[in-house]
Amino acid sequence: MSSKPESLPQQGKSIGIRKWWPLLAVATLLATSLFTSAAADDPGRVVIYTSHDRHLSEPILDLFQEKTGIRVEAVYDTEAVKTVGLVNRLLAERARPRADVFWNNEILRTIQLQNAGLLEPYESPSAVDIPSVLKDPDHYWAGFGARARVIMVNKNLLPDEEKWPTGWGDLADPDWKGQGAFARPLFGTTNTHAAIQYALTGEEAFRDFWHKTRENSILEVGNAQTRDAVVAGEAAWCFTDTDDAYGAIADGVTHIEMLYADALPDRPGVLLIPNTVMLLRNSPNGENGRKLIDFLLSEDVEARLAASRAAQIPVRPNVKGPQGIPSLEGVEILEVDWASAYSAIAPASSFLQGLFAGR
Repeated sequence: MSSKPESLPQQGKSIGIRKWWPLLAVATLLATSLFTSAAADDPGRVVIYTSHDRHLSEPILDLFQEKTGIRVEAVYDTEAVKTVGLVNRLLAERARPRADVFWNNEILRTIQLQNAGLLEPYESPSAVDIPSVLKDPDHYWAGFGARARVIMVNKNLLPDEEKWPTGWGDLADPDWKGQGAFARPLFGTTNTHAAIQYALTGEEAFRDFWHKTRENSILEVGNAQTRDAVVAGEAAWCFTDTDDAYGAIADGVTHIEMLYADALPDRPGVLLIPNTVMLLRNSPNGENGRKLIDFLLSEDVEARLAASRAAQIPVRPNVKGPQGIPSLEGVEILEVDWASAYSAIAPASSFLQGLFAGR
C-alpha cells in the first residue's frame, strides 16, 4: 500500500502556484513571442540546407560569412540519402520552417518543393544572365553550376579505347557483365537520371533495363563509391558525375579516363544536372536568405565552383569552365522536360525500391 504525503500543508503551496499560473503562462508566452520575433529577422544569421557535398560547399559558405559578417548555419546531406533526406526534412518542417535557403545539387526535388508550396518567389538580380531554361519563370528557383553524367574508365583494365562503353545502356549489356558499376538509384543524381529515363523511354523499357542492370552490373552506395571501385580496379568502368570523376583526377590518378556518354539507351545526348537555389516560404531570416541567394548565383561563385574540386560546369558561357573536364563544345545535350521527369519520380522510385530492397 502506498503511503500518504508526509506533509499535507504542502497542498497550500500547490494552490498558490495554481493561483499564479495564468500570469506565469502569459509571461512565458510573451517571452516566447519576443524570442520568436527576434529570431524571425536576425540580422546576423542565415540557415541553409545543402545537398552539395560539404567539402565543396562549405568554403563557399565560409566566404559569404567572411564578406558579409552574416553567420551561416548549414545542414548538410549524407552520401547514403543525398537530396531526398533534406527534402523530407523540409517537408516535415513546413509548419515551422527552420531553414531560409535550400541549395540543392539537382533539380527534380526542387520542383517537388515548389509543387508542395514550400518555396517563396524571389527574383535575384544575380540571375539576370542565367539562361531561361535554367530558372523558374515565376522566380521560385534558379540554376547555376551544373554536373554532367559521365562514364569513368579504368584504362589498365580497358586499354583499348575503341572498345570502351559509350552509354547508360551498356550497364544492361551482357557483354559488360560484372564490369560496370552504378550508384543505388534511390537517391541523388542516379535517382534523377532514372526518373528522366522513365519519362523519356516509358515504363516497359525502363523496367526491362533495370531488371537486366541489377543482374549485370555492380551496385555501389553512391557516385563517389562507384568512382572508388573503378580506381581500385574492382570495376572496369562506371557511370558517375563529373565532380566525382574529377576528384580522382585532381588526386593525380592517371589510370582513369572520363568521357561524355549517352544518358539513355539507344538515344544520343549527355545529361546535365544543374545546382538550384531557392528561398523557403516563411523562412525565419528571409532578408539574409535573399542576400545568400544573390551571392550563390553570382559569376564569382560559379567561377569558384568551376575552379575547385567541385568542377562544376558554368551555366554562363562567359564564365571559365573547369580544367580537367572535357569541353562541351560540339557535345549533344539531352533535352529534358523537368516537369515530366519530376512526375516520373514516384513510379520510377517505387519500382526501383522493390527491385533493390535489401541490396
